[in-house]
Amino acid sequence: MAALQYYDVILKPVITEKSMNAMGEKKYTFLVHPQANKTQIKEAVEKMFEGTKVSKVNTMNNAGKTKRRGMVYGKTAKTKKAIVQLTEDSKDIEIFEGL
Repeated sequence: MAALQYYDVILKPVITEKSMNAMGEKKYTFLVHPQANKTQIKEAVEKMFEGTKVSKVNTMNNAGKTKRRGMVYGKTAKTKKAIVQLTEDSKDIEIFEGL
């Protein structure tokens, strides 16, 4: 596979009640590319959102669920989530402002 660019790393934000409560502590949750590592995620957040400084990145891999359609069993795609902790003097991420 070709090298990941910073705009390919972050796929979409995760909007749940738990992730919204964590935003008060400057923790933002994103769905990221399954092959992205922590340093790539940190670079992508700092480049995509001006004025942000990342202090810590936690990642988790979620296995695909087994689903059934009729008699055929299959699996959904596996995903990767990243929880990004910003520094205290960092700007907030604007895409979460109206939520």
